[in-house]
Amino acid sequence: MSKLQPPPLTLLEKYRGEEFQPLYTATVTVEGGEAAHGRASGIARSDDGALQVDLRLPAELGGPGGGSNPEQLFAAGYAACFHGALCLLAAKAGLTIPDATVKAAITFGRDPVDGLYALAAHITIRLPGLDRAVAEELVRNTERLCPYSKMARQGIHSVVVLTE
Repeated sequence: MSKLQPPPLTLLEKYRGEEFQPLYTATVTVEGGEAAHGRASGIARSDDGALQVDLRLPAELGGPGGGSNPEQLFAAGYAACFHGALCLLAAKAGLTIPDATVKAAITFGRDPVDGLYALAAHITIRLPGLDRAVAEELVRNTERLCPYSKMARQGIHSVVVLTE
């Protein structure tokens, strides 16, 4: 088995095309499970078999807890992506940040605009040993690079289709 390596810095090269250029697609299917409800008792499986997660409604929302939930999965994705972008930009700048951490807190709550639901994200970055001004610039640049941060700021292109 080969040693894991960070992605190449070529990922930082600008794309100049006219259309969205897909590079990778992750596909996950959720089934309802015991309660026939994806959020309460669902099972999330990736098409490549690398991910299989039992979903459970957290106690705060009236469920039993004891499993992952969509907010945790979103927080994991956001934190991992931000951390990866942070590391790429640090490497490009010749900085080493081996003890960097990114914590994403995703809150599910009521939306005062429509009375339904919304998510809020709070991202906390630790860059021990890095000069504060350098760290702040690195974080700001990471906010521009990380697609999760961009989605949080600008929204996401979303298509919902009903199939047979």
